[in-house]
Amino acid sequence: MGRLLGPNFPSDLGLAVSGGGDSMAMLALTHGWARVMGVRLWVVTVDHGLREGSADEAAMVATECAALGHAHATLRWHWDGQGNLQDTARRARLALIDRWRGGLTHILFAHTQDDVAETFLMRLARGSGVEGLSAISDIRHVQPHISTPHALAEGEVTQTAPPPGDGGEGTGFYVIRPLLQEARADLRHYARTLKLPFVDDPSNKDPRFDRAKARAALETLGIDAATLQRTAARMLRASEALAARAVVVARDCVLQDMCQGKPTGDLLIDRDRFVDVEQDTQLRLLAAALQWVSSADYRPRAEPLEALLERALAGGGGTLHGARVIASGASLRITREFAAVKDLRLTLGEETAIWDRRWHIVDTGHPGLTLRALGPDGWQQLAEKPDGLPPHDATITLPALFDGDRLMAWYLGPTSPAFEARFTPRGGDFTAFLQSR
Repeated sequence: MGRLLGPNFPSDLGLAVSGGGDSMAMLALTHGWARVMGVRLWVVTVDHGLREGSADEAAMVATECAALGHAHATLRWHWDGQGNLQDTARRARLALIDRWRGGLTHILFAHTQDDVAETFLMRLARGSGVEGLSAISDIRHVQPHISTPHALAEGEVTQTAPPPGDGGEGTGFYVIRPLLQEARADLRHYARTLKLPFVDDPSNKDPRFDRAKARAALETLGIDAATLQRTAARMLRASEALAARAVVVARDCVLQDMCQGKPTGDLLIDRDRFVDVEQDTQLRLLAAALQWVSSADYRPRAEPLEALLERALAGGGGTLHGARVIASGASLRITREFAAVKDLRLTLGEETAIWDRRWHIVDTGHPGLTLRALGPDGWQQLAEKPDGLPPHDATITLPALFDGDRLMAWYLGPTSPAFEARFTPRGGDFTAFLQSR
């Protein structure tokens, strides 16, 4: 805890406690530490509502927190049946916690040595390289989906007291994992010795889920989780060194595209400098560029990424991960794929809107307009096309405002004083983004 949070410890700390043996052991350990350090704890349980008894488990955690003297909140989520269940639930958990946390900047999670080993095996089965096989980091910044409303609805939360302060929409928080060196069996033994209440989630043994398969494989093959954890830690060290190299190269050959003094949200890679870089760094930069442009949570899979790099270096391009690579003169342009945004439509209200996870629009003065991509129809309505525009395939992905089918304003176009539409791209500096991966 000293290494992860010190020397200036926060006055308030969040804990994500599910009710399982690992997280209940973490609650007890952190309770003893916090009493000595004078840190207030705020405990949160996410009830995914996916199985019978989940509400009772959240209530069990609340009862234990009351006995220990800590505030507790239960957050509720309902799956819409879309996407991979476990991955969607994980993302929803992070987004809900971000909306609940107030001014808390650090949230403890009870991931263990066994979680690292299982993740390593799962990624090995997918053919991951150094990046994928790296250990789970014990501290990382999380930026959940920024288009999710920040305030929790009444039915989403039950809490004894809200956390202090206001964290601000979209700023994210730090996940802290202080138990990555600890074995799951040791934590369960600790919980039983202290007679802590906890539950065993049956999904941990459900063969439908990859993590359950990995857990069973480790047991069947007798693979030592500690050995895989150490291997993953070595991979993490190698990954950090390679990431540092990628940052140096990015400063030399990657630029954020500008038009009329405005960032377009695209990236330009100098082809002549890029072609002489070692392939691992090329892949890292291309993967990060695709993520940055598409606001994707994960980097693309290795095989399609390698194929796209080969085409790009040969003077071609292609689409991947919701982004498009265009060979444009002396540069490789990484832009948004129109197919990924053509159906994204948002009806404006009175407040700031966020479109495609990376564009703000404020002060239109005309609620009820539709915010969407410029598209081919908007392109045809442009009375004047400014000089220096990105290629057509990139320009039509930029945000625009429509009244029905009529174009009212777009990101690179002029607007009258009576109709002020201010678009601001999110994404920040690409080099900073690279350093945060």
